[in-house]
Amino acid sequence: MPDQSQQHRHILTFNFRQGRNKPRHDEAMERLWPRYGFQWEPADGRIDFPKLFGRTAPVVLEIGSGNGEAAAAMSDADRERDLLAVEVYPQGIADLMARADELGVDNLRIYEGDALPLLWKGIEPGTLDEIRVYFPDPWHKVRHHKRRIVQRDHVATMRGLLREGGVLHCATDIADYAEQMLEVLSADEGLENTADGFAPRPDHRPVTKFERRGHRAGREIFDLIFRKH
Repeated sequence: MPDQSQQHRHILTFNFRQGRNKPRHDEAMERLWPRYGFQWEPADGRIDFPKLFGRTAPVVLEIGSGNGEAAAAMSDADRERDLLAVEVYPQGIADLMARADELGVDNLRIYEGDALPLLWKGIEPGTLDEIRVYFPDPWHKVRHHKRRIVQRDHVATMRGLLREGGVLHCATDIADYAEQMLEVLSADEGLENTADGFAPRPDHRPVTKFERRGHRAGREIFDLIFRKH
């Protein structure tokens, strides 16, 4: 885990682009944030998941839930586990909450902010059942690759938060990032690949609008599923 000084000045792994809320976003935030929203500061310490979700159940963390299409569908299909989704864009959070509300999903909470401080200070090691990193910001330029979230130190932190047998599932439609992911994940001695190289897309991960757009553009989709041993 990085020391305190590194945590205060860490490099952001997302490129924040402030969009404009539409009326439906404002309405969803006002109506649904009290139900699904979760506020946390580093000074708050470790999250009490049973208190947060109102029950004791396995917890999944999704880093970068986007517009929430996958997060809402997977929460709906997997109601025996709880999902903490992390997203920085208010519009995406509003869309996720609206989707969850429409499905009647209650096993979902959403944190608005940077995932890294949450990983370092907000989650007790060995408590997560699964971590999902779907289609993270690719940071195409070589000089920006250090901003990619799937790199050695961040992966080591994520692995430490998983229970024994817990899963780290990444997906991307950027070929060179997929190769980097495979190299980094394979090099972590605490993780084992569940496939021979890239994994077939599991049926439980929905094909989202974003993914369909990638297919239309001719990009291959890569899944990587590693297990903590």
